[in-house]
Amino acid sequence: MYWLTEEITFPHPKYASSEGLLAAGGDLSPQRILFAYEHGIFPWYNEGEPILWWSPNPRFVLYPSEIKVSKSMRQVFRKKTFRVSFDQAFESVIEACAIIPRAGQNGTWLTEEMKAAYINLHRLGFAHSVETWQGDTLVGGLYGLSLGNCFFGESMFAKASNASKMALIVLAKTLEKKGFGMIDCQSETKHLGSMGAKFIDQVDFLAYLEESKQNRTLRGSWRTWIPQTPI
Repeated sequence: MYWLTEEITFPHPKYASSEGLLAAGGDLSPQRILFAYEHGIFPWYNEGEPILWWSPNPRFVLYPSEIKVSKSMRQVFRKKTFRVSFDQAFESVIEACAIIPRAGQNGTWLTEEMKAAYINLHRLGFAHSVETWQGDTLVGGLYGLSLGNCFFGESMFAKASNASKMALIVLAKTLEKKGFGMIDCQSETKHLGSMGAKFIDQVDFLAYLEESKQNRTLRGSWRTWIPQTPI
């Protein structure tokens, strides 16, 4: 196990374990988190554990131009069942995600420390949310970080059928129009796989991140963005 010091640095992701665990310790300062994401690394740990840093190989990603929109979802869009927005309820989205545990984990991985760190990154203009509404009620959404032309998805939730799918589809279509080439999904889920996400080798993923750095990060609020749809 590589234990981090106060210096903001990480071992190369190629040294991660077969499960993707790379390092432990450190802190959740904005500088460290942004440095980690730029190098294909993210924090993920449970309450009471040291901060754990991961970089799975292969990596599960979604290319915005390749997102799959089923016939049933196209009908949902046509019926205008939901309304979608950006950055209008970041804290509410992250709170909702916190009560939904990831598969194979007890309790929430979104500790109070993690929530505070991403809320801070949102205020700094790097973390963003997508909200799905029914009337004035928040029924689904997701959040993540934006660096260069890559969006790093963190978590999503749904309190109504298709609400999280709606958020992801609108995000992908909007990011595609904005010139983003990849959504990092981190680890495999059947839900994301059914929507077009797939594995790529770590070498290819890191090469994309290196290229992505050459693009200006769209930092700041995305509240005024016009959500794009598949119809």
